[in-house]
Amino acid sequence: MEKVLMHIEELGFSHWFQDRMDSTNVTGCQIARVISVTKDSYIIRNGKNDVIAELTGKLMFNAESPLDYPTVGDWVYAQYYDEDSLAIIHDIFPRKTILKRKTAGKRVEFQLVAANIDTAFIVQSLDSNYNLRRLERYLVMINAAHIRPIVLLSKSDLLSPGDVEEKVAGIHKLMPNLQIMAFSNKTNSGLHEIMDLLVPKETYCLLGSSGVGKTTLLNNLLGEAQFDTQAIREKDGKGRHTTTRRQLNTLKKGAMLIDTPGMREMGHFGIESGINDTFDEIAKLSKQCRYNDCSHTHEEGCAVLLALQNGTISQER
Repeated sequence: MEKVLMHIEELGFSHWFQDRMDSTNVTGCQIARVISVTKDSYIIRNGKNDVIAELTGKLMFNAESPLDYPTVGDWVYAQYYDEDSLAIIHDIFPRKTILKRKTAGKRVEFQLVAANIDTAFIVQSLDSNYNLRRLERYLVMINAAHIRPIVLLSKSDLLSPGDVEEKVAGIHKLMPNLQIMAFSNKTNSGLHEIMDLLVPKETYCLLGSSGVGKTTLLNNLLGEAQFDTQAIREKDGKGRHTTTRRQLNTLKKGAMLIDTPGMREMGHFGIESGINDTFDEIAKLSKQCRYNDCSHTHEEGCAVLLALQNGTISQER
């Protein structure tokens, strides 16, 4: 068992997961990590090789929602067949963290993005894509998942160093403790600093709209152009969806990085903790309101409305 653990520890199987192993599932199964999902097809890795995997009928029958299916980054119990060329997934480990978003439409349903992520890189480009409100929405989703956020500002070559510093200062004015780094895929500026953030056996993910440079950044971090990229549309600066599936990639340093398709809609229904963490200055003010059920829209003695009037917080926030 120690030899098996040594292989999967390199993939991020920490003591947190070891403490949650189910001895009844280990019998006849191997522990593996889901590294790719394409519709109903999975690719799992057990530290030795990558194998195409399917789900047992029992697992599918017992699934009550999309959250009960494996996603990229999950640890699973899998039984291997045909000289380890095919595997069947029997069960999923408890998740340390889970990144999900509300699906489009009126029904309250969630789509899994990835699991067991330690740090999320939010990529925004310093061109027409730059949008503080979108950044806030990403932060709500990440904070709700208790994942460490780091903001990466791409295409820094488009601005002067002074203008880049002004953008960073603008974000820090709203979120003082947020870690921010600017970089350029074109000039390679800041790439070494990003590489220095990557810790072996830790799992990271790239989040951001299409066209901000996530896939190019991934290729640069991998040291080779493994994934296709496309140019953005000149008329509006919007990107085309290059990444079509979520995939876990192992970097040379031993860190793991998940690229995700550009997400245009990020509903944040039902994630109050993420909203409070992202808009913490408003959350703190709300405790000073005269009424506990204050809606912050019209009530007398509302600390949030008062702060809005005197300029302590902005209308956009």
